[in-house]
Amino acid sequence: MIKKDVLEKTSAWPFVEAKKMLRERKAFIEKKGKITLQTGYGPSGLPHIGTFGEVARTSMMVNALNQLTDLPTEIITFSDDMDGLRKVPDNVPNQELLQQNLHKPLTQVPDPFQKFNSFGEHNNEMLKDFLNSFNFKYNFKSSTSLYKAGFFNPTLKIILENYEGIMNIILPTLGKERQKTYSPFLPVCPDTGHVLEIPVIEIDQSNSKIIFDNKGKKLESSILDGNCKLQWKVDWAMRWFALDVDFEMYGKDLIESAILSTKIINLLGKKNPSGFAYELFLDEKGEKISKSKGNGITIDQWLKYASPESLSLYMYQNPKRAKKLYKEIVPKAVDEYLDNIEKSKKQTEQQLVMNPVWHVHNGSIPKEDMIMSFSMLLNLVETSYADSKDLLWKFVKKYKPNIQETNFPIFDGLVGYAIKYFNDVIKSQKKYKTPSEDEKKALEALISTLAKCNDQMSPEEIQTLIYSTGKENGYAENLRDWFKLIYEVVFGDENGPRMGFFISFFGVNETKDLIMSKLK
Repeated sequence: MIKKDVLEKTSAWPFVEAKKMLRERKAFIEKKGKITLQTGYGPSGLPHIGTFGEVARTSMMVNALNQLTDLPTEIITFSDDMDGLRKVPDNVPNQELLQQNLHKPLTQVPDPFQKFNSFGEHNNEMLKDFLNSFNFKYNFKSSTSLYKAGFFNPTLKIILENYEGIMNIILPTLGKERQKTYSPFLPVCPDTGHVLEIPVIEIDQSNSKIIFDNKGKKLESSILDGNCKLQWKVDWAMRWFALDVDFEMYGKDLIESAILSTKIINLLGKKNPSGFAYELFLDEKGEKISKSKGNGITIDQWLKYASPESLSLYMYQNPKRAKKLYKEIVPKAVDEYLDNIEKSKKQTEQQLVMNPVWHVHNGSIPKEDMIMSFSMLLNLVETSYADSKDLLWKFVKKYKPNIQETNFPIFDGLVGYAIKYFNDVIKSQKKYKTPSEDEKKALEALISTLAKCNDQMSPEEIQTLIYSTGKENGYAENLRDWFKLIYEVVFGDENGPRMGFFISFFGVNETKDLIMSKLK
């Protein structure tokens, strides 16, 4: 356990939010004897990386709570799978089938992948499989199941009793035309199976029924047992009420919804959960990542190119700052993960709880020494022409013979990731510079310098000689341009590895031959 005085001083956001929640919900938590945190999921499209971020960050909150209190905690992952399918996602098959089933609850829409009973069930199972692969501890709840089983019935009756009060909260936020048709309750049409947004004619509170105007025809519907579902903002408040939720985080785009849902749960007679609004995830164009568009990097793509832990670290960092999620940010995230592991080895307890990897690994940070950065490993894949883990390991062992794969599980994983990432993402983007005559002479001078080096020299000694060669060949005033020239000619990029360290792995003669091949 972390010392109490360290916990009091830390500004790491999971601890800040956990302490805030314990203050705000103190009486309710003590009465219940447990802490309930919720994450919401709309299964109208395939699970995306933002969904993972919400569960990962909530799990980090739980890790912090476990240091602050002995009370048991529970994460509810709630799927709003009774929601009507509003539009057909771009990234799924059988588009026409989905088009024919628009407006039906997601659990009544056929599965376009033909694997499960419904589209909602398919997406729920994908979400659960994914979360299970990360060993997240959560309690999955389906909106359809809870509505139909009658779990929400007592709360639905309370909402009906407060119908006018809820209307007074919601109507001022709507346009005049929408105000005429708005109802907190959405009946499921017995004929079409559609979730209908139609106006209310009459409320029969004693029998928990509502009579709706369905295009001039009266539709009488019970509000219980899944015959109606609630509009989003009211539905969110109902979940908080019925599930006794103490904490929920949500995207910045839902702040207004959270304010209205807070007013509604307060009207129903309970205090709202403690909240945390995080910034949105963006693609490389700066557009919001969307389940239906499938833009940005997918869960599967990240895990193809990098470890789950690197993704968790990316989610930990600056949750209140908008984050771009696309393939090119993966190497930087991996290197930050490795750097933070290295830093942790010399940190005090106070510094450790501020280190992202403490939160990624719940305090059990790996002790593995770093062999090289992921960025350098990518350069090594390119220059060694290695197309398998075994070949790349043989290359590494040629210059570091004492290294054993079993002692470096993180690096062993990186070797496989680097080969896939280089071939899929980097290879096609390479633009090698053709040097001018003066630049060519400077690089030929570097080849001459390397001819005087050997593999027994330290990376620092080689680096110093590279510096000197640059200074002697026109780059004394700007050594940054000297290294940029090397990177652009040799690696096809403006940035690259620390050359002395790279050469100590790749080999002096091999590097000399590599530069010569680029000058031909």
